[in-house]
Amino acid sequence: MRLKAEIYISLKNTVADPQGQVIKSALNSLGYPDLEEVRMGKFITLTFNAKDIKEGEIKINEMCYKLLANPIIEDYKFIVKEL
Repeated sequence: MRLKAEIYISLKNTVADPQGQVIKSALNSLGYPDLEEVRMGKFITLTFNAKDIKEGEIKINEMCYKLLANPIIEDYKFIVKEL
């Protein structure tokens, strides 16, 4: 079965986000002063083969834990769907 995964990775709320602060400052200077917080993250898409969606979810979870995300400072969530 051919699958597609959409993976969202973000820093945990307890971790400072200097890149988000730079974006917030830039947006403030462009005339958007009402921003309270900006958090930067990553979005990754993968297409791959697995016998079913459940196996695909297990594979993606392993990939995120082992390489794509740093579970100490980042949270991740994903959606796996059939193509």
